[in-house]
Amino acid sequence: MLGVVRSDNQCQVIIGNTVSQAYREVVNLLPGDLRPAEPQGKAPLTLKRIGAGILDALIGTMSPLIPAIIGGSMVKLLAMILEMSGALPKGSPTLTLLALIGDGAFFFLPLMVAASAAVKFKTNMSLAIAIAGVLVHPGFIELMAKAAQGEHVEFAFIPVTAVKYTYTVIPALVMTWCLSYIERWVDRITPAVTKNFLKPMLIVLIAAPLAILLIGPLGIWIGSAISALVYTIHSYLGWLSVAIMGGLWPLLVMTGMHRVFTPTIIQTIAETGKEGMVMPSEIGANLSLGGSSLAVAWKTKNPELRQTALAAAASAILAGISEPALYGVAVRLKRPLIASLISGFICGAVAGIAGLASHSMAAPGLFTSVQFFDPANPMTIVWVFWRDGAVGGAVVCPDADPWL
Repeated sequence: MLGVVRSDNQCQVIIGNTVSQAYREVVNLLPGDLRPAEPQGKAPLTLKRIGAGILDALIGTMSPLIPAIIGGSMVKLLAMILEMSGALPKGSPTLTLLALIGDGAFFFLPLMVAASAAVKFKTNMSLAIAIAGVLVHPGFIELMAKAAQGEHVEFAFIPVTAVKYTYTVIPALVMTWCLSYIERWVDRITPAVTKNFLKPMLIVLIAAPLAILLIGPLGIWIGSAISALVYTIHSYLGWLSVAIMGGLWPLLVMTGMHRVFTPTIIQTIAETGKEGMVMPSEIGANLSLGGSSLAVAWKTKNPELRQTALAAAASAILAGISEPALYGVAVRLKRPLIASLISGFICGAVAGIAGLASHSMAAPGLFTSVQFFDPANPMTIVWVFWRDGAVGGAVVCPDADPWL
């Protein structure tokens, strides 16, 4: 004990770096009924428990972030409407600032995810934010841009894979989960007299390189493999592959793997003038998520949930921004997510059978459905509306009351 401070009716005991050991000793002196509950033995690890754990982590992390995500998406929608209506000219400073205001919550999403996940996983929030901050640091982004252009980038003689972490959820979530274990391990091995400076330094030196060298690249490697597999399957399965992609798209968005398709989409449109695999799947999935949010708004008796669902639906359907619907409604309530996956499959099937293809790269929303109109084939207009109508599969869902 380093000292005692008395002030009014309070008494503070100063312990210092050995506070965790002192806490354990005090707990041992307490009567049995006042001691913290002992942790239960671990249940057998099953696929069901793993799936439930992943969903619990996603819901527990993303739920506190819903107001920021919805606020940002609605500002982005406002900017889009002002530009499309001609109220503000494209490139005007006001429009640019509006877009930046709306984009802030998405660009720095890894920071918010790290802070929220730190609470969920009971680890140090400031360390989690500091490590996530490395991933969105302008200098790091610039370095990753050079790596993407072929420049050799390494850390401690280990090559660094070019990864873009802005707008992502899973890398920061997994990093913070790993941090919760790293922090406990470092706490055990550091001497008490050095904990104040050595412990946080070791944690950052271990967790940040782990995120840069393994966690982030792992998602990209998996995503790249999925991208190659998807286009290979498309060459064999045709419309069915578009349907499968439409059903899986929300899951790809949650992992951030959907971004690996962007270079392929750009290249395909540049070479052939159209892209008929990913873009039709993406817009169908977005509209399905918006439709499931509309269903929740229609069925719920909770005014707060209705407002959240309506805002999320507007964002997904009109602006093509699906994160509020995905994290604020679908993942949170689970059943809307299942309905969205089914409806996304149906939308993808309709688009695949019709042979719909995007002739430009635009936000995947209702207002941008014009990108699928083919002047050489007037029937595409009919098929686009058929596909958009398939969103009803997410809205008209039996037994919807358990969502609410």
